Amino acid sequence: MGSSGVSSPPVFVITGPSGAGKGTLIKALLGRLPELEHTISATTRARRPGEEDGREYHFLTPADFQQRIDAGEFLEWVDYVGNRYGTLRSEIDRIGDRGHVPVLELETEGAKWVKKRLPTAITIFITAPLEELSRRLRERATESSGVIGERLALAQRQFQEAGLFDHVVANDDVEEATDRLEEIVHRALSAAGTMARP
Repeated sequence: MGSSGVSSPPVFVITGPSGAGKGTLIKALLGRLPELEHTISATTRARRPGEEDGREYHFLTPADFQQRIDAGEFLEWVDYVGNRYGTLRSEIDRIGDRGHVPVLELETEGAKWVKKRLPTAITIFITAPLEELSRRLRERATESSGVIGERLALAQRQFQEAGLFDHVVANDDVEEATDRLEEIVHRALSAAGTMARP
């Protein structure tokens, strides 16, 4: 995977293992800070019940996804548990054009790619106890037990990489974790001159 020449708007990258609660925390954070906007990732995975194209994900065929890779349209993309996921450059531009600050929800490999290409990006690793990850994944009931086991094994490897990211936030309590995320975002935007503190 290769690319160059990406502009560097303020970008926040929320990462961590599946089941850590990244989506829940991002939703809570966006409710507090309306200047933030969640990017919509592209994926080759099958659409789940209730999901809509262009809302949860941009759902692409494997051939279309590869064509966009070849055309250099992705900021980052990864192969993850048998599917591909990626962030289209057009998403960053779309959000920036609206005067908002992009928030990316990525697996750890994708987050590392963004950090390489956008050194000013703020990366935040969300962690949770392995037992809690297992419980959350089983409650979703959208994957087989084999896939859940694969995700838990991957989570253990990802925990070892937490120190590679700018911040680590423990999601033992959603309210406390959201407070910590808000504090990190405020500090980073204030330092970048993007947001004036009251």
